[in-house]
Amino acid sequence: MRVSVVDAGSNTVRLVIADVEGGVPLPVHTVKWKLRLSEQVGPDGTIAEEAVERLVAAVAEAGDTALRWKAAGPLAFATAVVRGAPNRAEVLERVVAGTGIRMCTLPGETEAELTFLAARRWLGWKAGPLALLDIGGGSLEVAFGRGRLPDFAASLPLGASRLTREYLDVQDPPGAGELKELRRRIRHELRDVAARIRWESPRTAAVSSRTFQQLARLCGAAPGRFGPFEPRALRRRDLREAAHTLATLPAAERAQLPGISAPRAAQSLAGAVVGHTALKLMGLRRAVVCPWAIREGILLRYIEDGADWWTRTTEACLPAAPSSAVSLRSVAGPSA
Repeated sequence: MRVSVVDAGSNTVRLVIADVEGGVPLPVHTVKWKLRLSEQVGPDGTIAEEAVERLVAAVAEAGDTALRWKAAGPLAFATAVVRGAPNRAEVLERVVAGTGIRMCTLPGETEAELTFLAARRWLGWKAGPLALLDIGGGSLEVAFGRGRLPDFAASLPLGASRLTREYLDVQDPPGAGELKELRRRIRHELRDVAARIRWESPRTAAVSSRTFQQLARLCGAAPGRFGPFEPRALRRRDLREAAHTLATLPAAERAQLPGISAPRAAQSLAGAVVGHTALKLMGLRRAVVCPWAIREGILLRYIEDGADWWTRTTEACLPAAPSSAVSLRSVAGPSA
């Protein structure tokens, strides 16, 4: 069976088509559209009309591509930039009206749960008690668990794009005062979650997302051309040095560093500061870089719990109810 997933994030809309026979999602085709939605929102988070039109066009093209590849779906979702927008319901309604594809916004805790599942399946049971961190454009997802699904999951408003807009847009590179305020905000938001992770004493810490992958490359991890099975790790002390280096450079010069892409150069500093602060507060000196994340988590839940799982999840996230939330237990299937 062939299934497709569409992920509308802060920077890109990405389509992944995978064969799912044998219980493992094996990618056969991926496409991405660079929309940079996070840069096209108003002061209150409202997504601009032009950005909505481009989102509809990208999702329509993704649907056509999935059809050509004879893939079921697509299972379409949008992350924090749409989830937190005051015009979220209108955006999602425009998508379904213009494409016939029903896109939902998953609660941050559900995103954390799905990414944790992906990391668990990638790393295996030998990872033991597992902590998971994922930095997106609008939020930071954190999860911890000993089994297939997490015992604890949280979503915090500490996305790299969000913090860059709020704290680091005054001057390039930012001043010491801006960085001080940024760190204070991160420590405040992380206080309770970090205390929980320290108390749990995970055996393994894993990080996922494009932001962490690029930061790991900056810190010396193998480049992407070596493939997903090349072991990669991110050490806290290296990330501290990387954050210091990024803070001294304007965004254009950061894009010349190993691993830092031009589209993400501006937000790389905020991502590094969030990552280092989180690892420090949680007492984690090292993290494994996991190539699987939320898209693979969705495919795994689809494989393991059936298509009805996705139907239940999307029905619980109707556009007409922007304040609705799905708890971990309402979307979790039976533990392995």
